[in-house]
Amino acid sequence: MISVDNLTVSFGGWDLFKDISLLINPKDRIGLVGKNGAGKSTLLKVIVGEQPAASGTVTRSGDVTVGYLPQQMKVADTTSLVEETAKAFTEVLALEAEIASLTDEIAVRTDYESAAYERLLHRLNDATDRYHMLGGDNREAEIEKTLLGLGFRRSDFDRPTSEFSGGWRMRIELAKLLLRRPSVFLLDEPTNHLDIESIQWLEGYLKKYGGAVVLISHDRAFLDNVTNRTVEIMLGKLYDYKVPYSRYVELRRERRQQQLAAYENQQRMIEKTEEFIERFRYKPTKSNQVQSRIKQLEKLDRIEVDEEDLSALSIKFPPAPRSGQIVAEVKGAGMSFGEKHVFSGADFTIEKGDRIALVGRNGEGKTTFARMLVGELLPTEGSIRVGVNVSTGYYAQNQDDLMNGDFTVYDTLDRVAVGDIRTRLRDILGAFLFRGEDIDKKVKVLSGGERSRLAMARMMLEPHNLLVLDEPTNHMDMRSKDILKHALLQYDGTLVVVSHDREFLDGLVDKVYEFRDGGVKEYLGGIWYFLEKRRVESMREIEARRPAAPVPAAAKPEKKKVDYQQKKELERTLRKTQNALETVERRIADLEAEVAAWDGRLADPAAHGIDLSDGNVFGEYDALKKKLAYEVHEWEKLGYEVELLEDRLKELC
Repeated sequence: MISVDNLTVSFGGWDLFKDISLLINPKDRIGLVGKNGAGKSTLLKVIVGEQPAASGTVTRSGDVTVGYLPQQMKVADTTSLVEETAKAFTEVLALEAEIASLTDEIAVRTDYESAAYERLLHRLNDATDRYHMLGGDNREAEIEKTLLGLGFRRSDFDRPTSEFSGGWRMRIELAKLLLRRPSVFLLDEPTNHLDIESIQWLEGYLKKYGGAVVLISHDRAFLDNVTNRTVEIMLGKLYDYKVPYSRYVELRRERRQQQLAAYENQQRMIEKTEEFIERFRYKPTKSNQVQSRIKQLEKLDRIEVDEEDLSALSIKFPPAPRSGQIVAEVKGAGMSFGEKHVFSGADFTIEKGDRIALVGRNGEGKTTFARMLVGELLPTEGSIRVGVNVSTGYYAQNQDDLMNGDFTVYDTLDRVAVGDIRTRLRDILGAFLFRGEDIDKKVKVLSGGERSRLAMARMMLEPHNLLVLDEPTNHMDMRSKDILKHALLQYDGTLVVVSHDREFLDGLVDKVYEFRDGGVKEYLGGIWYFLEKRRVESMREIEARRPAAPVPAAAKPEKKKVDYQQKKELERTLRKTQNALETVERRIADLEAEVAAWDGRLADPAAHGIDLSDGNVFGEYDALKKKLAYEVHEWEKLGYEVELLEDRLKELC
């Protein structure tokens, strides 16, 4: 469909990538990955013709259409939501008018045997086929389904587009793009402005779509659920893997290890050969062997190891100061802005050490609640009382926009730092990948990811025992998100995070508060537990709304048979999951015993002959604790699954 051949893109004499090639086939599901600045967005722009290449070609098949969603775009403000979305059917409307015109002309013609009349019939047939193929018959239903899937309400349909925020306007453009049904989707961060439910809907849409999809995303779960091929751009080169993202990570690590092993073996062979040549170069009896070895080296195909990008976000949050057990008491809290009601009835207690995710559709009140929690907004109903000695660190969703663009990176931290920490600002910036001349850059020239990292660095200048993070991973690449997550897992304070990234939240939070339909609901479990519970609740809501149809008497035994088969299958799955849970419990018991034994040995190292200066001692101990933490996480997930399976069995009984 689309062929990229020997493409080179340069900026100021520096090659962003050089001589890369890529073939996009029908029904491909390609995830385009790489660190921020690697050239992913640039490659999409070159493919659609928005940016020229220094050399190389991009070739499309004659009938290929491309739908491109950039990260930033302008949206018209002159129409309503439905009218703007209906512009996706421009071709359909043109075909509709042409079909009407052709039908009128054919009705008045009487030259049935003429070539002109035959041409009119052929054109009418072609236009009608194209009209049906583009969904002209049910475009209103398609518009409704797409808008609802992307999180809009029916009450929004007649609202002017000018009333929607930037994130919702991006959804309008995404809806128009999906409704156009191009041969190839090129999507640059399509989930940036979507909530979890809309992301899941988009996943389902793209998986069933008949065309090809090339997407850039830093959402690992989204990539794994949609793509079956991963293309990495790294240090100017392109690597193509015919697997989803998680499998690609494993294969990439294995490939590099194999390359490194082969490279080291070859280097040893070269070293020995050169040693032989130097040793016997001037010995007549060995001249033939020496010449043979020289020719062998000349013909040798030298192995190259892929250059590895080792730069990474390396951060550790300061130890949390001691706080009271109650971090915040939320009693009947709610918020309204004038006549606009956001939410009410928030009633829960945040305790020391809690790790909470705030989820829900955009506009339901997650950011509003975060601002209320840190004292930026006062509730219009109920109360929020912060506990004793609570020190709050707040990362706002627009934190990067709140920084002065005319300050340098260094000045941004220097103006808020106090005390001895001012002597460590360069080290802190280095941990956030600002090195060398980077610290003298103006904030206004930084990319979105760079500004997010700088804002996070500024927040960490003083220790806090409550972190409230509103979309902290926006604009961050995979590696930066992973290391931020690792730092948060080690953080010993209380965490409240607003995020739509399921992979980021997995294992990080143990409570979920969903903001939905003007209320707040608590789920005591991780993000996947919440999503499964939410799915079950949604199915119940659908069943409750669905009118009961009369069931013929003959059909009832069949229903019982189906229920019996479902019940048997669920029972088998439940037994299997319970067995897995028991196995994990035994592993946890064994690991806890090992950790306890280590604790005893480390408490009196001399008595046990342990040399604390040996770094391997603590390395083994830490590895054991990490393994225990992983097994505990698996135990929690299996426990959730057992609970859900038991609930389903109760429904069938």
